[in-house]
Amino acid sequence: MSAPLFLVESLPSGDVVTLDGPEGHHAATVQRLRTGEELLLADGRGGTATAVVTAVGRGTLTASVTTRRYVDPPDPRLVVVQGIPKGERAELAVQAMTEVGVDEIVPWAAARSVAQWRAERGVRARDRWVSTVREAAKQARRSWLPVVGGSSSVPAASLATVTDRFVGATALVLHEEAEHRLTTVALPASGEIVLVVGPEGGIAPEELTTLTTAGGTPVRLGAEVLRTSTAGVAALAVLSTRLGRW
Repeated sequence: MSAPLFLVESLPSGDVVTLDGPEGHHAATVQRLRTGEELLLADGRGGTATAVVTAVGRGTLTASVTTRRYVDPPDPRLVVVQGIPKGERAELAVQAMTEVGVDEIVPWAAARSVAQWRAERGVRARDRWVSTVREAAKQARRSWLPVVGGSSSVPAASLATVTDRFVGATALVLHEEAEHRLTTVALPASGEIVLVVGPEGGIAPEELTTLTTAGGTPVRLGAEVLRTSTAGVAALAVLSTRLGRW
């Protein structure tokens, strides 16, 4: 089994690192790492380091850095605009998309989204997405931490915000009635691919018109109709394979 990964604000400049706080607690108390075991450190911005545990304390450990490396950011960059799913399906979708390689997830308040992110409820929901991305990125040993779109003041994107992301990007809209297949549509060699995934009720006709007018190309995965919580994951798998990530 590969060494566990822990996220830090910045990689150590010296050869010795002390891991404390939540990550130190997780390493020493939850993972129960012991002297001589190996771990990975990542700053979420491409920098990683391998270290060997030299001492373990209460909620903290000390390790000796053995190797360092930097991973270039993925190109093309994969952005998924996710129509907000309801309940736990939202976190499941975010978790799986992070594990399979998404670079940014944009919560979208689509017309047919059952869940509505309003006021504090929206802020808390977005915070859960951020936390889910962080934990899933650690599980997947990712060097780059995916970004969650929105902010504390505007947690979810509007349709206008979504189409703004199409500028300079290759925009693809998952739709069950699309003529083009995701397996054959042209992909860029670099830049950004923005993939739009509708909510449980699908993308409304007027939204589809707006998205296509703004430059989005409707695409489908196959004859089957997938749930919103699995469609993005399946599409990312196709894109990752076609782009040579897998």
